[in-house]
Amino acid sequence: MTPAGLSPYHQQLSEFRLAYSKAGSIVSMVLVLMGLGLDYTLYREAFSTLAPARFLVAGLTLAILRVLHSPNGLRWVRPLTLLWLALPQIMIAWMIWVTNGVDSIYFVGLHLALYATGIILPIAFFESLTFGLFTYACYAIACYFHPEGLKDFSQFAGISLFILFSATISSFCTYFNERGRYNMFALQRQVSEKNESLKQINDTLAEVKGQLIQREKMAAIGTLSAGLLHELNNPVNYSLMAINMGLTSPATESDTMLKESLIDAREGMQRIQNIVSDLKTFAYQKPGQDGQRLFLLENAVRSGLRLAGHELKGVEINIDLPQDSHVMGDEPAIIGVLINLFSNAAHAIQIAKRETPHIDIRVTPQDNKRLRISVRDNGMGIAPENMERVFEPFFTTRDVGAGLGLGLSVSYGIVQRHGGTLSVESEAGQWTEFSFDLPRP
Repeated sequence: MTPAGLSPYHQQLSEFRLAYSKAGSIVSMVLVLMGLGLDYTLYREAFSTLAPARFLVAGLTLAILRVLHSPNGLRWVRPLTLLWLALPQIMIAWMIWVTNGVDSIYFVGLHLALYATGIILPIAFFESLTFGLFTYACYAIACYFHPEGLKDFSQFAGISLFILFSATISSFCTYFNERGRYNMFALQRQVSEKNESLKQINDTLAEVKGQLIQREKMAAIGTLSAGLLHELNNPVNYSLMAINMGLTSPATESDTMLKESLIDAREGMQRIQNIVSDLKTFAYQKPGQDGQRLFLLENAVRSGLRLAGHELKGVEINIDLPQDSHVMGDEPAIIGVLINLFSNAAHAIQIAKRETPHIDIRVTPQDNKRLRISVRDNGMGIAPENMERVFEPFFTTRDVGAGLGLGLSVSYGIVQRHGGTLSVESEAGQWTEFSFDLPRP
């Protein structure tokens, strides 16, 4: 169970302390039981008294280890660690009292425990200092209450000073270890934050790279299309000339069916000619050139409608334009924005399956300085949770393979380049309206 309200550093420190406490308690049990050989060698006559104490301390330490392995181990790791550290000290002090008091060799065990605690275990400075004073108190009490008491006070004083020296050294080792752990944690946090920052930068660069690749593809397609359109325009012009000549023939005047057929053919070729003209306008883009050119927004709107015509079949188009629709900007780029908006509107209407699908295109003056273009459809609308993401690169609600999710993000950048903002309003299940503005001459 993780303690609530801990800082990230103290959370990590608790986990670190738990791991070391488990390992340290096992080592403590092993050393306590290994001391049976020391008891038998030095104090054979008291072995039967000393051995049970060692088994008792090892058993209690094992019980503490089981608690440390439980779900509550992390919560209680600090007091449990100090408890199993205190058990051997109490045992050693009792052995000093049982054996030779001031002359007992067991005081060495107190030193070993102090050094091991200060150098290895991740306890706090004041915990280490308290443990050192507790160890000395145990030694002093054992010697004082020994049957012979403090018979050799100078030896008692010397060993006391050694224990206090060991406690002081242990405490300062703990202090510097604690500072080192904190600095290491701070460094890890900094590295983690830097890695996260680099990950975000890499993700952004990947998105930008994707957009650049897409723009390069579009530029290549535009260059290829420009040549193809030029070649296509020639036969269209020849065909129109031939049809017009056919319409002036006396034989055509006398044959009503032939005349109607030629007129229909001429209208079809004129439509092809308009589409070719629109495509040429859209294809002949030169980055960095003609960025602020005078053009009729009305023509751009109608070009966009013709180029998106195959997606707008069966959709009623309502256009509201002012008398003067001259604007400044990059006409091919604006046509691209309009095509994207018309295409998205057609897709939304297709999903909604309205009985009377329609798109309203409205152009209104803004303080005689800019013209605002709005494209509103009666499609499915945009879900509230997606409203803030519609302009994100690669975000799309279409099926996989039906779109890259770059259209609106690229369009947003184009409008921004013209000093405007592409905005959206929507009511889920009812309608969506995109709008942006362009500077007037």
